[in-house]
Amino acid sequence: MQAKYPPVFEQYNHIYSIFVRFLRIPTMRKIIASLFMVTSLIASAASFAGPKVEFKTNMGNFVVELDSVKAPKTTANFLNYVNSGFYNGTIFHRVIDGFMIQGGGFTSDLTQKPTNAPVVSEAQNGLKNQTYTIAMARTSDPDSATAQFFINVKDNEGLNYPNAMGNGYTVFGKVISGTQTIDAIRKIPTMIASAPKMGRMSDVPSKTVTIESATVLK
Repeated sequence: MQAKYPPVFEQYNHIYSIFVRFLRIPTMRKIIASLFMVTSLIASAASFAGPKVEFKTNMGNFVVELDSVKAPKTTANFLNYVNSGFYNGTIFHRVIDGFMIQGGGFTSDLTQKPTNAPVVSEAQNGLKNQTYTIAMARTSDPDSATAQFFINVKDNEGLNYPNAMGNGYTVFGKVISGTQTIDAIRKIPTMIASAPKMGRMSDVPSKTVTIESATVLK
């Protein structure tokens, strides 16, 4: 004897049958597979979104997103300075329009702040020195980066690994909002200025650009 289902179950059974027949159509299988793939990629991108740091300056604010996957040591080093309040009160001391803006190491009177031990280079991580990316400043020693950073204001291919010197500059994030602030800073006229223990420094902004605070966004 064939069992009879209540009307509601018969309705669901009918819908299920239609769905199964739907899946047998090759085109529909491809569409559904594509939707699952897109959903997975979106979820993956969201899960790997890096830490965000907001900089407040007297010229406006901007936010950088850090890549803790491709530049884990550099990101950890940078966040250590951010969380300790190191960048508060420092300035953008070097500005070259058509190249980059550099800051995070000097106070307004051009006194260089003492730093922690340097971090090893991660310039081979595949991230490029493209417009609005943030990278670590250093000396000629590739493993000498400490606190100072710079933001590219153009695509600087010559700073990527490998460059003419054999080493590149470690990119570890990008500006995701407030690019107008970066553009305002890069347009400031510059000058040569005297700095304690450093002698004369070139490319110093004629208007002091102060980092009032750097904060990790929750």
